[in-house]
Amino acid sequence: MKYIILLGDGMADYPLEELNERTPLEVASTPNMNRIAGDGSVLLIDTIPSGMTPGSDVANLAVLGYDPSVYHTGRGPLEAASMGVKLSADDVAFRCNLVTLGDDETMVDFTADHISSDEGAELIDMLNEKLGTTDIRFYAGVGYRHLMVWTGGNEWIGTTPPHDITGQSIANHLPLGEGSNVLNRLMASSRELLTRHPVNKGRLNQGKRPATSIWPWGQGKVPRITPITERYGITGGVISAVDLIKGIGYYAGLISIPVLGATGYTDTNYAGKVEAALHCLSENDFVFLHVEAPDEMGHEGNVQGKIAAIEDFDRKVVGPVLEDIPSLGEYRVAVLSDHPTPIVKKTHVSDPSPLAVISSRDGENLKVGVAFHEKSAASSGRMLTPGHQFMEYFLGDWRSYIGRSS
Repeated sequence: MKYIILLGDGMADYPLEELNERTPLEVASTPNMNRIAGDGSVLLIDTIPSGMTPGSDVANLAVLGYDPSVYHTGRGPLEAASMGVKLSADDVAFRCNLVTLGDDETMVDFTADHISSDEGAELIDMLNEKLGTTDIRFYAGVGYRHLMVWTGGNEWIGTTPPHDITGQSIANHLPLGEGSNVLNRLMASSRELLTRHPVNKGRLNQGKRPATSIWPWGQGKVPRITPITERYGITGGVISAVDLIKGIGYYAGLISIPVLGATGYTDTNYAGKVEAALHCLSENDFVFLHVEAPDEMGHEGNVQGKIAAIEDFDRKVVGPVLEDIPSLGEYRVAVLSDHPTPIVKKTHVSDPSPLAVISSRDGENLKVGVAFHEKSAASSGRMLTPGHQFMEYFLGDWRSYIGRSS
């Protein structure tokens, strides 16, 4: 049996007035996801435990079978694992965005206009040289997503995800608590250094937003996680452009499969991801294929961009996988959104998301003939909660789960 999870990050949404009270998933042309829902089984999955922040770190830990209330220590250490940054027991790892702040102290852009990885690396390397110490180091990641490690830092400092405050004043969202003075000083110093850097001057000349500050958040210490490869006796890989997902995959015991041109945005190399996934499945049991683009469009509040990203995911990822996976033998294919990223919110919410699974085995499909979107999933009367139970059923007795009365 071959198992593949196809995850369109943040695909789920709320009905929009401009879409006649439909969601982007309802409006988008998604024949392949509809096939999985209609010929397979569709339901809701609840990936965010009560009281936890609805981040992609929490949601994707749940999707891969880990109870976030037990295993989640922060986003930073997960990204550190992907980047090959070894953390000691005293290290606190922070996600460190390069952001654009306005003259009026608002969060203009939490991505610094989707700064390139090369530009971001040059800026982060400069900041590490100027601001780094024996206790504080900066590491370059992908695009606007970077890492700061503070040996002996306080993991309980109050920090705010920058994508939660787009267009808002940063005054009420600066770090708080013991040790926050260190972060605030670093942020202020970064602004002075970044303003005069040639990379930012070049971006301004090209009509692009500059990276005007760092923004540390999502901190935590090393988690203690048993790999799913040991728990379920499988081998497999993870395919994603973002360090967060690759880091979760690292702790889950999955091989991180690099794909040239995978960007974490709408211009990502979809075909390369599919090719890598199918090759991995030909030699292993399991693949987790993650696409970030719908989530980015949700954060931007870009309705048409989100519809297009969903359609690209369906046409360029889901369709080719469905076409080619039968050649590998028996299979189960799951498609889902880890959490909603509603256009009207421009950030994540805790609502359940649609999940659909199709199997090549008789008796493992409900075949109710509905489409893949929030309303059809809700109308199924089924919700997998807590969501971290999903892997147990997906890799085990899926027939037993769908055989339950709704």
